[in-house]
Amino acid sequence: MKRIVIDPVTRIEGHARITIQLDDNGKVAGTQFHVTQVRGFEKFTEGRPFYEMPGITARICGICPISHLLAASKACDAIMAVRIPKAGAMLRELVHCAQIVQSHALSFFYLSSPDLLLGFDSDPARRNVMGLIEKHPELARDGIELRKFGQHVIELLAKERVHPSWIVPGGVNEPLDESLSARLQAGIPQALAIARRTLAFFKGVLDRFDEEIRNFGTAPTMYAGLTDRRGALQLYDGTLRFRDSAGHLVEDQVPSDDYAQYIGEASCKDSYMKAPYFKPLGHPGGLYRVGPLARLNVIDRCGAPEADKELDEFRQRFGTIAHSSFLYHYARLIEILYGIERIEQLLNDPNILDKHVRARAGVNSLEGVGMIEAPRGTLIHHYKVNEDGGIVWANLIVATGHNNLAIAKSVEQVGKHFIDGEKLHEGMLNRVSAVVRAYDPCLSCSTHAGGDWPVEVQLINSAGVLLDVIRTP
Repeated sequence: MKRIVIDPVTRIEGHARITIQLDDNGKVAGTQFHVTQVRGFEKFTEGRPFYEMPGITARICGICPISHLLAASKACDAIMAVRIPKAGAMLRELVHCAQIVQSHALSFFYLSSPDLLLGFDSDPARRNVMGLIEKHPELARDGIELRKFGQHVIELLAKERVHPSWIVPGGVNEPLDESLSARLQAGIPQALAIARRTLAFFKGVLDRFDEEIRNFGTAPTMYAGLTDRRGALQLYDGTLRFRDSAGHLVEDQVPSDDYAQYIGEASCKDSYMKAPYFKPLGHPGGLYRVGPLARLNVIDRCGAPEADKELDEFRQRFGTIAHSSFLYHYARLIEILYGIERIEQLLNDPNILDKHVRARAGVNSLEGVGMIEAPRGTLIHHYKVNEDGGIVWANLIVATGHNNLAIAKSVEQVGKHFIDGEKLHEGMLNRVSAVVRAYDPCLSCSTHAGGDWPVEVQLINSAGVLLDVIRTP
């Protein structure tokens, strides 16, 4: 049996490798998706004061620190047992929408567009952001400007682009004034224009990728995401909804405190990333997906006019429930449009200028859960504290973790369809990496393993013969 190793998987956040086993006929017999890094935030935060958790956990990632700040702060809100002022919640949602826009722009324009615009089989030396700038300068410029818009909103509101201290337990540190609101609104027309152009362009080239759409992780699964009480998209707040592969509601309006009744967590023997699953179906049968595509599958509508129009068109083309992981790219662009529209809606609401933006309290509950929709999917922070407010236990279920089982299954499908061991070429392997990129995994965020960490030590002699193996369970 032959083995192909893709190490590292490129154009993702974090470190991973893929192992592909070929049988004697050169066909794919099996695949493994390995996340090869481990970080111990859940453990080394024990003993820290609960109110430090937003600042500490934001350091998990430099791409989506806002997501961790918000989930951590919401968990701390629950420990304090406070309801934050309306303006504080609106400002949190505003900065979160900016985070969604800039993160999705990074994924689409910087990480995935080289495949989509230069071709999966193009020269790998030129299949990168520099090659994209050379061949499609206007689109590359749009990507830069759109990400700049999201980061600019974060910087103006939170005073820092990365790891800001403005989001705190109980709300935010400072209110919004009219002059700053006007500056934020000034960038919206250009951002909307870019989002519309990019959607129109992408829809125009989709037919080129019919084979990828049909084979990039198309196995029917369950889907999970947050909605409001009317079933509309909710990124900052809301309750958890699960749909099955046929679109039927399985669970709805699950509050953050009850997530553990429905989500279990398993360890993987070949990865440091844990594998959440839908508890009623067990592991691994309870596989579900989260993120942009999953959110479009679980919601009834977006709640913003242009995004709702695009959602209708998306469903006319691919059905009410779309299974192809390739369509994560399409869903990301619809969410960019929604994020910009939602920013405009929030800024036009006079309540956002209220000066009361933070509630203050001590420990009123020994446990708190914060749940939001990060760019890559549902993010859960769960803390337990002692009477003095020190963390005694923490659990993080990160978006990419939810997708762990689905990513592995997608890698296997793409490998079996595209790889021919008798006529191997780089474009085949690039498609295996590309299906991982479709999920836009954030592996630095996701590797906070619960329970035992699976470790294997192999003793191999100079001839390459395996002599012994030691494995922790």
